[in-house]
Amino acid sequence: MSSRLLLIPLDDVVAFPGMSLTLAVDAGEEERVLLVPRHEHDFASVGTVAQVSDKVRLPGGARAVALQGLHRGVAGAAHTMPDGRLYVEVDERPDPVPVDGRTRNLEREYRAVVEEVLELRGDDGRISSFLRSITEPGALADTSGYSPDLGYEDKVQLLLTLDVTERLELALRFQRERLAELQVRKRIRDDVESGAEKQQREYFLRKQMESIRKELGEDDASIVEEYRTKIEEAGMPEAVREQAEKELGRLERMGEQTAESSVIRTYLDWLIAVPWDARSEERLDPRHAREVLDADHAGLEDVKDRIVEYIGVKKLRLDRGITEDKRSGAILTLIGPPGTGKTSIGESIARATGREFVRMSLGGVRDEAEIRGHRRTYIGALPGRLVRALRDAGTMNPVIMLDEVDKVGADWRGDPSSALLEVLDPAQNHSFRDHYLDVELDLSNVMFIATANVADTIP
Repeated sequence: MSSRLLLIPLDDVVAFPGMSLTLAVDAGEEERVLLVPRHEHDFASVGTVAQVSDKVRLPGGARAVALQGLHRGVAGAAHTMPDGRLYVEVDERPDPVPVDGRTRNLEREYRAVVEEVLELRGDDGRISSFLRSITEPGALADTSGYSPDLGYEDKVQLLLTLDVTERLELALRFQRERLAELQVRKRIRDDVESGAEKQQREYFLRKQMESIRKELGEDDASIVEEYRTKIEEAGMPEAVREQAEKELGRLERMGEQTAESSVIRTYLDWLIAVPWDARSEERLDPRHAREVLDADHAGLEDVKDRIVEYIGVKKLRLDRGITEDKRSGAILTLIGPPGTGKTSIGESIARATGREFVRMSLGGVRDEAEIRGHRRTYIGALPGRLVRALRDAGTMNPVIMLDEVDKVGADWRGDPSSALLEVLDPAQNHSFRDHYLDVELDLSNVMFIATANVADTIP
C-alpha cells in the first residue's frame, strides 16, 4: 500500500511500530506521518508510519503531537512544499501474519533470553507481562528497540530490517549480547560480595583470636616485647641491631594478624638465630692435634703434617702477640678420591681445635642463591647455606667443610663459585652479606676446609 505522508525527522530517537511518543512538532492537519531517523548524515530509507492521536499547544505557543507507531514504511520520492514541509511517497509494509516454523522457534528462544535478562535486571514482573501480551513475532522483535541499553545505530539497523525472521535473529543477537554482559556483571558483583563477606568474617575471627590471645597473655604487645628481649640478648653488632629494631617497629605498627607480619617474624627469627657473639674456645695445641689425628686415621702423614703446621703457625702468632687481621687467613683443601677419609679428617680437625663442625655439600649446586640466600621480595625466601650452617653450629668460629667443591656448576641462575669467592677470600669474608638477612656477617673466624676429588675441576 502506497501513500503520501509528511516526513518528520528524528535526530536522537528511533520510533518503532507499537511505540507511543510525543514530539514538539507541528503536524498541521495531518492524521498520519512518517517518522524517519537520521542515519549516516542522511535520512534512513525506512521509517515508522505513525497515527496522530492528539495535538496540544505547549506553554509559549509551540505545538506538540502525540503519536502511535503503526508499521514500517519505505520512503520513496520526496516533495518539498512551499512552507518547507517535506512529503514523501511511502510504501507501507505491515508485518505479514502467517509465519513459518523457524520464525516461531526464534520467537520462543527470544522470549527465553529476554526472561533471563529481565531476571538479572530485577524486573518486577510488569515488563514480562507486557511481553507476554505481544503475540506477533515482528512486534516482539521490535521491543528490543525499546531498551535504553541498545545503541542508536543498533536501533536503526533493527528498524531497517523488514523481514520478520531476520529481524528476530538480529534482536536475539542483541539480547544475547546483553545477557552475556549482565552475567559477567553478576559474576563480578558476586565475587566482590563474596570477598567482602570473607573479609568481614576474617575480621571477626581475628578479633576473637585477639581476645583469646589477650586472655592467654599472648597479645601482640607481649610478642613484640618477647622479640625485643631476644634482640637485646642476641649480642648483635650495632648495625644489625638497628636493622632488627627497625623490623620490630614495623611488626608493632601493623599488628600480628596481617599477612606481612609472618614475613617479618620469620626474618627476625633468622636474625636472632645467628650466634652473633657465640665463640668456641679454640685449642691451639699441635701435640694434641697430632694425637687426635693419629687416633682417628692411619697413614696420611703428609696431610697430618700440613694440618699440624697450620695449627702451630696460629699458636706461634698468638704466643708472640701478633693479632690476626680480619683480612688474613688460610683455607685447607683436601683432594683425593671418594672414600679416602677427607670428611672424617675435617671432623678430627674440629675435635682437635675444640670447634663445632658443620658439613656443606656443594655437589650439583648451580644456584647462587644456595650460597647467598634469596632476596626477601620472593615468596618463601630463606637465607643461604652459610647462615644455616652458622645457626646449626651455634658459634661464629666453627669448622665448615665445603664438600665436593669441584662439582659446583653454573647456569642461568648464576655462578655459585663467584659467591664462594666472597666466602673464602680473607679480604672479603669479614663483611659477607647474605641476600635474605641483608646485613654483614663476619666469617673471618670460620675455619673453611674444602674437599674435592680432582684439582683440575675446582672453580
